[in-house]
Amino acid sequence: MNKDEYFMKKALLLAKLAEKKDEVPVGAVIVKDGEIIATGRNRRETKKNALYHAEIEAIDKACKVLGGWRLCLCEIYVTLEPCPMCAGAIINSRLKRVVFGATDPKAGSVGSVVNLFELPYNHRPEVVSGILKEECSRILSDFFKKQRNRGAPLSR
Repeated sequence: MNKDEYFMKKALLLAKLAEKKDEVPVGAVIVKDGEIIATGRNRRETKKNALYHAEIEAIDKACKVLGGWRLCLCEIYVTLEPCPMCAGAIINSRLKRVVFGATDPKAGSVGSVVNLFELPYNHRPEVVSGILKEECSRILSDFFKKQRNRGAPLSR
């Protein structure tokens, strides 16, 4: 198992924790010098707040750990392609590398719907996609299938 797969598996564990709380199963970890310094998982339903995406939570924690907003020496691993809000937070926090698993054809902003990292912003992180894509996609599709079977509202 390579480094990207190792850290994506850690993000998948967080996605599974989110799922247990009836949240869309997305997890994120931020890594600096080969060590996880921050984690996040979706908590929008629990917190009743649209801002509680896995990436935002992880970025917030990483800034607190490092004592500043510049995360230029860090990488983020996230199970689902970042949405526009999270892609913007990645740009603004200067994360050097983004690794994601599943693509998001409805809200993905790192290539699926749009690629915010290709626009002329002041920072462009390196992107690696498709790491453990099948596992990351499966947890999401299984979650939404269960939601449909229960008649629950579907949203990301």
